[in-house]
Amino acid sequence: MSESIDAAKISIIIPAINEAGNIKKAIATTQASTNIEVIVVDGGSSDDTVAIAQSLNVKVISSSPGRAVQMNAGALAASGEILLFLHADTRLPTGFDEMIRTALQQPGIVAGAFKLRIDASLFSLRWVEWGVNVRSHFYQMPYGDQAIFLTKEVFQKIGNFPELPIMEDFELMRRLKRIGRIVIIPTPVVTSARRWLQKGVLKTTLLNQIVITAYLLGVSPERICSWYRREKFKRL
Repeated sequence: MSESIDAAKISIIIPAINEAGNIKKAIATTQASTNIEVIVVDGGSSDDTVAIAQSLNVKVISSSPGRAVQMNAGALAASGEILLFLHADTRLPTGFDEMIRTALQQPGIVAGAFKLRIDASLFSLRWVEWGVNVRSHFYQMPYGDQAIFLTKEVFQKIGNFPELPIMEDFELMRRLKRIGRIVIIPTPVVTSARRWLQKGVLKTTLLNQIVITAYLLGVSPERICSWYRREKFKRL
Protein backbone atom coordinates (compact mmCIF):
# COMPACT_ATOMS: atom_id res chain seq x y z
CA MET A 1 0.00 0.00 0.00
CA SER A 2 2.70 2.50 1.02
CA GLU A 3 4.75 1.76 -2.09
CA SER A 4 1.80 2.42 -4.38
CA ILE A 5 0.92 5.65 -2.52
CA ASP A 6 4.54 6.78 -2.62
CA ALA A 7 4.46 6.73 -6.42
CA ALA A 8 0.78 7.58 -6.83
CA LYS A 9 -0.44 10.10 -9.35
CA ILE A 10 -2.35 13.05 -7.85
CA SER A 11 -5.36 14.42 -9.73
CA ILE A 12 -5.98 18.04 -8.71
CA ILE A 13 -9.62 18.92 -9.26
CA ILE A 14 -10.53 22.62 -9.35
CA PRO A 15 -14.25 23.48 -9.51
CA ALA A 16 -14.73 26.95 -10.99
CA ILE A 17 -17.39 29.44 -12.02
CA ASN A 18 -16.23 32.90 -13.12
CA GLU A 19 -12.80 32.60 -11.53
CA ALA A 20 -10.78 34.41 -14.20
CA GLY A 21 -9.07 36.48 -11.52
CA ASN A 22 -7.91 33.47 -9.53
CA ILE A 23 -7.58 30.40 -11.73
CA LYS A 24 -4.11 31.19 -13.11
CA LYS A 25 -2.59 31.55 -9.62
CA ALA A 26 -4.27 28.36 -8.38
CA ILE A 27 -2.94 26.36 -11.33
CA ALA A 28 0.52 27.94 -11.03
CA THR A 29 0.93 26.54 -7.51
CA THR A 30 0.42 22.99 -8.83
CA GLN A 31 3.20 23.11 -11.37
CA ALA A 32 6.37 22.55 -9.33
CA SER A 33 5.32 19.00 -8.51
CA THR A 34 5.68 15.47 -9.81
CA ASN A 35 3.23 12.99 -11.30
CA ILE A 36 0.12 15.15 -11.17
CA GLU A 37 -2.73 16.14 -13.46
CA VAL A 38 -4.91 19.25 -13.16
CA ILE A 39 -8.59 19.14 -14.04
CA VAL A 40 -10.58 22.38 -14.06
CA VAL A 41 -14.31 21.68 -13.90
CA ASP A 42 -16.19 24.69 -15.21
CA GLY A 43 -19.76 25.14 -14.07
CA GLY A 44 -20.79 27.61 -16.76
CA SER A 45 -18.46 30.61 -16.53
CA SER A 46 -19.32 33.76 -18.47
CA ASP A 47 -15.83 35.22 -18.09
CA ASP A 48 -12.41 34.03 -19.33
CA THR A 49 -11.99 31.19 -16.80
CA VAL A 50 -12.10 28.44 -19.43
CA ALA A 51 -9.82 30.24 -21.90
CA ILE A 52 -7.23 30.96 -19.20
CA ALA A 53 -7.24 27.35 -17.96
CA GLN A 54 -6.96 25.98 -21.51
CA SER A 55 -4.02 28.30 -22.21
CA LEU A 56 -2.19 26.74 -19.25
CA ASN A 57 -2.37 23.29 -20.80
CA VAL A 58 -4.54 21.60 -18.18
CA LYS A 59 -7.60 19.45 -18.71
CA VAL A 60 -10.83 21.47 -18.76
CA ILE A 61 -14.24 19.83 -18.57
CA SER A 62 -17.75 21.22 -18.16
CA SER A 63 -20.49 20.21 -15.77
CA SER A 64 -23.70 21.49 -14.25
CA PRO A 65 -23.07 24.23 -11.68
CA GLY A 66 -22.69 23.32 -8.02
CA ARG A 67 -19.42 22.66 -6.26
CA ALA A 68 -20.26 19.08 -5.24
CA VAL A 69 -21.50 18.21 -8.74
CA GLN A 70 -18.40 19.75 -10.31
CA MET A 71 -15.99 17.97 -7.97
CA ASN A 72 -17.67 14.62 -8.57
CA ALA A 73 -17.43 15.20 -12.33
CA GLY A 74 -13.73 15.95 -11.93
CA ALA A 75 -13.19 12.82 -9.86
CA LEU A 76 -14.89 10.75 -12.55
CA ALA A 77 -12.52 12.17 -15.18
CA ALA A 78 -9.43 11.76 -12.98
CA SER A 79 -6.76 9.20 -13.79
CA GLY A 80 -4.84 9.57 -10.50
CA GLU A 81 -4.95 7.26 -7.51
CA ILE A 82 -5.10 10.30 -5.20
CA LEU A 83 -7.68 13.09 -5.51
CA LEU A 84 -6.96 16.64 -4.33
CA PHE A 85 -9.90 19.06 -4.34
CA LEU A 86 -8.66 22.63 -4.69
CA HIS A 87 -10.84 25.75 -4.61
CA ALA A 88 -10.00 28.19 -7.38
CA ASP A 89 -9.14 30.94 -4.88
CA THR A 90 -6.76 28.75 -2.84
CA ARG A 91 -3.04 28.32 -3.46
CA LEU A 92 -1.03 25.24 -2.59
CA PRO A 93 2.32 25.25 -0.76
CA THR A 94 5.54 24.18 -2.42
CA GLY A 95 6.05 20.44 -1.99
CA PHE A 96 2.34 19.72 -1.47
CA ASP A 97 2.57 16.56 -3.58
CA GLU A 98 5.16 14.84 -1.37
CA MET A 99 3.37 16.04 1.78
CA ILE A 100 0.15 14.41 0.58
CA ARG A 101 1.78 11.12 -0.39
CA THR A 102 3.59 10.97 2.95
CA ALA A 103 0.42 11.80 4.91
CA LEU A 104 -1.64 9.08 3.22
CA GLN A 105 0.95 6.44 4.11
CA GLN A 106 0.32 6.89 7.84
CA PRO A 107 -1.60 4.00 9.44
CA GLY A 108 -5.30 4.66 9.87
CA ILE A 109 -5.33 7.84 7.78
CA VAL A 110 -8.14 7.92 5.19
CA ALA A 111 -7.95 11.59 4.12
CA GLY A 112 -6.38 14.92 4.91
CA ALA A 113 -6.21 18.65 4.33
CA PHE A 114 -3.88 21.55 5.02
CA LYS A 115 -3.68 24.16 7.71
CA LEU A 116 -5.34 27.41 6.60
CA ARG A 117 -3.93 30.86 6.04
CA ILE A 118 -6.15 33.71 4.82
CA ASP A 119 -4.64 36.16 2.36
CA ALA A 120 -5.27 39.46 4.17
CA SER A 121 -3.59 41.35 6.99
CA LEU A 122 -6.63 42.01 9.22
CA PHE A 123 -5.92 40.97 12.80
CA SER A 124 -9.43 39.54 13.10
CA LEU A 125 -8.59 37.04 10.35
CA ARG A 126 -5.77 35.66 12.47
CA TRP A 127 -8.45 34.67 14.99
CA VAL A 128 -10.47 33.04 12.21
CA GLU A 129 -7.39 31.08 11.13
CA TRP A 130 -6.78 30.02 14.72
CA GLY A 131 -10.36 28.79 15.08
CA VAL A 132 -10.27 26.91 11.79
CA ASN A 133 -6.98 25.26 12.62
CA VAL A 134 -8.08 24.25 16.13
CA ARG A 135 -11.31 22.77 14.73
CA SER A 136 -9.44 20.93 12.00
CA HIS A 137 -6.80 19.50 14.31
CA PHE A 138 -8.90 18.49 17.31
CA TYR A 139 -12.20 17.62 15.61
CA GLN A 140 -10.78 16.40 12.28
CA MET A 141 -13.22 18.65 10.41
CA PRO A 142 -11.36 20.58 7.71
CA TYR A 143 -13.46 22.29 5.05
CA GLY A 144 -13.04 22.65 1.31
CA ASP A 145 -10.87 25.77 1.33
CA GLN A 146 -8.18 23.70 3.09
CA ALA A 147 -7.61 21.51 0.00
CA ILE A 148 -9.08 18.13 0.95
CA PHE A 149 -7.28 15.03 -0.35
CA LEU A 150 -7.89 11.29 -0.24
CA THR A 151 -7.42 8.22 -2.43
CA LYS A 152 -9.86 7.59 -5.23
CA GLU A 153 -10.58 4.20 -3.65
CA VAL A 154 -11.74 5.79 -0.37
CA PHE A 155 -13.66 8.50 -2.23
CA GLN A 156 -15.65 5.88 -4.12
CA LYS A 157 -16.11 3.78 -0.99
CA ILE A 158 -17.90 6.62 0.86
CA GLY A 159 -20.03 7.52 -2.16
CA ASN A 160 -18.28 10.67 -3.48
CA PHE A 161 -19.33 14.18 -2.44
CA PRO A 162 -23.00 14.25 -1.48
CA GLU A 163 -24.57 16.46 -4.15
CA LEU A 164 -25.92 19.05 -1.76
CA PRO A 165 -26.21 22.78 -2.58
CA ILE A 166 -24.21 23.57 0.57
CA MET A 167 -22.30 21.67 3.32
CA GLU A 168 -20.93 19.03 0.94
CA ASP A 169 -17.45 19.20 2.51
CA PHE A 170 -18.89 19.00 6.05
CA GLU A 171 -20.90 15.90 5.17
CA LEU A 172 -17.92 14.31 3.38
CA MET A 173 -15.82 14.73 6.54
CA ARG A 174 -18.53 13.16 8.70
CA ARG A 175 -18.54 10.10 6.43
CA LEU A 176 -14.74 9.87 6.40
CA LYS A 177 -14.48 10.07 10.19
CA ARG A 178 -16.58 6.92 10.44
CA ILE A 179 -13.92 4.87 8.64
CA GLY A 180 -10.62 6.40 9.76
CA ARG A 181 -8.62 9.45 10.77
CA ILE A 182 -8.16 12.73 8.93
CA VAL A 183 -4.69 14.29 9.01
CA ILE A 184 -3.98 18.03 8.89
CA ILE A 185 -0.70 18.96 7.21
CA PRO A 186 0.87 21.80 9.25
CA THR A 187 2.06 23.71 6.18
CA PRO A 188 -0.80 26.03 5.17
CA VAL A 189 -2.62 26.62 1.94
CA VAL A 190 -3.37 30.29 1.32
CA THR A 191 -6.99 31.16 0.54
CA SER A 192 -8.59 34.41 -0.58
CA ALA A 193 -10.12 36.63 2.09
CA ARG A 194 -12.94 37.72 -0.24
CA ARG A 195 -15.82 35.93 1.49
CA TRP A 196 -14.85 37.42 4.86
CA LEU A 197 -14.29 40.90 3.41
CA GLN A 198 -17.61 40.97 1.54
CA LYS A 199 -19.78 40.82 4.66
CA GLY A 200 -17.28 41.49 7.42
CA VAL A 201 -15.33 38.97 9.48
CA LEU A 202 -17.72 38.77 12.44
CA LYS A 203 -20.86 38.44 10.32
CA THR A 204 -19.28 35.79 8.10
CA THR A 205 -18.09 33.76 11.09
CA LEU A 206 -21.49 33.94 12.80
CA LEU A 207 -23.29 33.07 9.57
CA ASN A 208 -21.08 30.01 9.09
CA GLN A 209 -21.84 28.80 12.62
CA ILE A 210 -25.57 29.31 12.12
CA VAL A 211 -25.43 27.31 8.87
CA ILE A 212 -23.64 24.39 10.60
CA THR A 213 -26.09 24.44 13.51
CA ALA A 214 -29.10 24.51 11.18
CA TYR A 215 -27.70 21.59 9.20
CA LEU A 216 -27.09 19.53 12.33
CA LEU A 217 -30.63 20.31 13.50
CA GLY A 218 -32.02 18.84 10.29
CA VAL A 219 -32.86 21.95 8.26
CA SER A 220 -32.72 21.01 4.58
CA PRO A 221 -29.55 22.02 2.69
CA GLU A 222 -31.74 23.62 0.01
CA ARG A 223 -33.38 25.90 2.57
CA ILE A 224 -30.05 26.75 4.21
CA CYS A 225 -28.49 27.51 0.82
CA SER A 226 -31.35 29.83 -0.17
CA TRP A 227 -31.02 31.77 3.07
CA TYR A 228 -27.21 31.80 2.98
CA ARG A 229 -27.06 33.17 -0.55
CA ARG A 230 -29.58 35.89 0.25
CA GLU A 231 -27.35 36.99 3.15
CA LYS A 232 -24.19 36.62 1.07
CA PHE A 233 -25.29 38.96 -1.69
CA LYS A 234 -27.29 41.45 0.36
CA ARG A 235 -24.39 43.91 0.53
CA LEU A 236 -22.91 43.32 -2.92
